[in-house]
Amino acid sequence: MVHPVARSSDLVHVRQAVRALAQRCGLSLVDQTKMITAASELARNTLTYGGGGTVSAGLVSAEGRRGVAAVFEDSGPGIADVEQAMTDGWTSGGGLGLGLSGARRLVDDFRLHTAPGEGTTVTIIKWAR
Repeated sequence: MVHPVARSSDLVHVRQAVRALAQRCGLSLVDQTKMITAASELARNTLTYGGGGTVSAGLVSAEGRRGVAAVFEDSGPGIADVEQAMTDGWTSGGGLGLGLSGARRLVDDFRLHTAPGEGTTVTIIKWAR
């Protein structure tokens, strides 16, 4: 399922969709909360820093495991310094600076692709235990 991220109300829809997938996948309550929190942070980043975009989410399986995956894409300015952006406490805005690094810690797989002027794509997966 693909969800637009164009306004604040879209963040609620993304959280609801990820929650439904996490429940369907059989993630524990703790892992559901981690995945929903990471998705919420990344959706907010897509809106705030990327100027909006899309979130694609669904169930995945690999090597006998089941999980929930979400891909956040925007066509914004990209991230000039990825290493700095992934540092706890660093923020380019008025937030706490835990968005990217915090999301990375909450999920099992985290991939970030970005380039200045080319937007940002973040892929996350939380595997059922």
